[in-house]
Amino acid sequence: MPLTTTTPPFVAVLVRGLLAGLIAGLLAGVFAYVAGERHVEAAIAIEEASTHAEPAAGAHDHEDALVSRTGQRGGLFLATGLFGAAMGGLLATAYVLLSRRRRGDDDGRSGLLLAGAALLGAVIVPFLKYPANPPAVGDPATINQRTVTYLLMVVLGLVAVWAGSLGYRSVGAQAPTWLRAAAAVGGFLLVTAVSYVVMPSFQEVPADFPATLLWNFRLASLGTQVVLWTGIGLLFAALMHHERRRRAGTALPST
Repeated sequence: MPLTTTTPPFVAVLVRGLLAGLIAGLLAGVFAYVAGERHVEAAIAIEEASTHAEPAAGAHDHEDALVSRTGQRGGLFLATGLFGAAMGGLLATAYVLLSRRRRGDDDGRSGLLLAGAALLGAVIVPFLKYPANPPAVGDPATINQRTVTYLLMVVLGLVAVWAGSLGYRSVGAQAPTWLRAAAAVGGFLLVTAVSYVVMPSFQEVPADFPATLLWNFRLASLGTQVVLWTGIGLLFAALMHHERRRRAGTALPST
């Protein structure tokens, strides 16, 4: 289905995606600072206490870090802002590429669905298998392996979302809604379950590490991603809705 007359060009959509992502990224940075910074500080304190107790262990001393903690705090907002802008740009690109599959003008609602799919596949699915760990947790010797497996899990999470979409569309349009939804959930869970079984696990949390601190950090990390992708979806949808109304208004013949 060709683009409609009120569909903005790619550059206009991309700019709105970048803007939505930048704003959402800064909001996510605020959330990360408020909800997670104290947990990072507590984890660093544990790491430094371990370093001073066992200097031969080779743990990193944050007092000698290349970037100070103050600089790291400021860099948090820069990092989340740039990451959000990049993700917003990718979402806008996907929105345009999938425009031919949409029926009519949806005022950016497809962008909101894409953001939700990204949150589910690229964040929640990998998180349940490989939750984020604070400083002092994780073996430096396995960092490369953990990075590669996490990125692969992100890909598999997106494949799981695609499988769910394929399952939904594979059922006839005349089928009951519950049957199509069940097919979507079934396809998603099948790929997710197989991925969880096939991918390796890493059990590197020290036995004496505070469980409350660990899970508070993980929840703050997950919450940051939820804020980011929810913000991108809502802001992008709002910007596209405004743009479509503006273009539709200018397209009306003058009387």
